[in-house]
Amino acid sequence: MSETRQQAERARHAFLKLTAGADRTAILKDIAAALRADAAAVYQANQKDLAEAKAAGIAEPLYKRLVLNEPKLRDVITGIEQIAAMEDPVGRVVEETELDEGLTLKKVQTPIGVLAMIYESRPDAGAQIAALSIRSGNAVLLKGGREAAHTNRAIGEIIRSVLEKYGVRDAVQLVSTREEIAELLQMDDLINLVIPRGSNEMVRSIQQSTKIPVLGHADGVCHVYIDEFADPAKAARIAVDAKAQYPAVCNAAETLLVHARFADRERVLQALRTAGVELRDSGFGSEYLDLIMNVKIVNSLDEAIEHIHRYGSKHTDSIVTEKEENAKRFLNEVDSAGVFWNASTRFADGFRYGFGAEVGVSTNKTHARGPVGMEGLLIYKYQLIGDGHIVATYSGEGARPFLHRKR
Repeated sequence: MSETRQQAERARHAFLKLTAGADRTAILKDIAAALRADAAAVYQANQKDLAEAKAAGIAEPLYKRLVLNEPKLRDVITGIEQIAAMEDPVGRVVEETELDEGLTLKKVQTPIGVLAMIYESRPDAGAQIAALSIRSGNAVLLKGGREAAHTNRAIGEIIRSVLEKYGVRDAVQLVSTREEIAELLQMDDLINLVIPRGSNEMVRSIQQSTKIPVLGHADGVCHVYIDEFADPAKAARIAVDAKAQYPAVCNAAETLLVHARFADRERVLQALRTAGVELRDSGFGSEYLDLIMNVKIVNSLDEAIEHIHRYGSKHTDSIVTEKEENAKRFLNEVDSAGVFWNASTRFADGFRYGFGAEVGVSTNKTHARGPVGMEGLLIYKYQLIGDGHIVATYSGEGARPFLHRKR
């Protein structure tokens, strides 16, 4: 048996122990405290990664994601504390039905099992997914990018030292090489869900390389549509925030759609230029992750919605308007994971949604969609409790009827 398969086997055993009796709340509180106490080691490791990345000429968007400074680590720790304070979801009865006297069906929340998380740069993602996995009773194998190797290792050692005290050290493990990931992607008997976060090329490659379910998105092509009834001040503020507040992320807007009858178009465009944004009238469907934004003039709400469906990635799209009827149409008809009214696309984030953190943003239309927090790492099973009941009683001539009474 290869070392990689042994690692997955250990994760499976740790998942069973983590679900069975480990104090997941205490574990998370201790991890938050340990990260706060050992923050200096994390910063030191991150400085090594940043220096090596700069020397290697890493792309600017990836470099920005690689930075893990005091504000970012503080948000990570706060998020873990929020997750620790959440009600334990494992074993929660979602629905209960009395099929007949003494025969009860329960729909119960359960962990998914063993997760494989693959992410580029952004070392804070490892701590977030580890915390969400622990809260939801899942084990996780983490594969960060080589550019964040020192930081990932420092965070991983802190988390695993806490887990070791509770006898579940292997509930979080680091995977080192691409070859190991290629092997893991073939282990559909041990790995239950793959979560990629990174370039669209990386995500698509993973989606095409495994039979294991993949949760995530390949592109973050988000739109802001300024309706003819938009408030000019809101339009300028939202457009600038959606593009320029932090352009190197998937929820930053890549295209601005402006109704032809919106009178203050130049005010909005100038606000974007002042913020350093390069405006283009081509390249629709591109994800720049930079201070570049496509602009298109549309003649109707219908045209805006059609453009989003043609060029968008079903991530997050926003309308700026004071006309409720148009807003409701946009909210109902745009087929994206997040659809906003008079708000920046940058709000599409698990921490901002109150999830504590997120494992990523899903544009899937099954299981989980949008920023995926703890609930997206849970599935359910049915528990049937009877007293010698058999199906023959409820079939054939003289069959006993079911009650199907909700509790």
